[in-house]
Amino acid sequence: MIFDNIKNASLYFSLDEKIKKALEYLSTTNFENVEPGNYEIDGENIFAIVQEYQNKPFTSGKWESHKKYIDIQFIVNGAEKIGFTESKKVITLQEYDSDKDVTIHKGEGQYINVEQNHFMILFPSDIHMPGIAINIPKQVKKVVVKVRTNYEENHLNQEQNIEQ
Repeated sequence: MIFDNIKNASLYFSLDEKIKKALEYLSTTNFENVEPGNYEIDGENIFAIVQEYQNKPFTSGKWESHKKYIDIQFIVNGAEKIGFTESKKVITLQEYDSDKDVTIHKGEGQYINVEQNHFMILFPSDIHMPGIAINIPKQVKKVVVKVRTNYEENHLNQEQNIEQ
């Protein structure tokens, strides 16, 4: 998990070309007038989901993790808590759904207040709980950029090795 201000995005360009492209998109796009919806950046490899919603009480939150995509969650307006934890602190409530690229968990973790112009990079190993109100529910505009991992390619290679 990485947490920082978007003005420092270039510090993370060396992680991966797709992460660099996603962070450049977040750094150079004025989202004030961008309507909620999905926006293609690089086909299925990188795309953005612009959201506007009222964040929710802690009791309504769900721990989630992904396999196919890294999440880069960027707050345009407002603020929310985003929880993060590790696998040994949760149990699986709903097994992995490959169509939705999500596993739902129950457990405990830590929380960061993510404010305007800040982002979190959440890797597949980072179980997270987004969208939590800091004190009382408030309106938030957020962009989640999905960056494809090599999960499917690695999974396919593992299956081929087992067959041999």
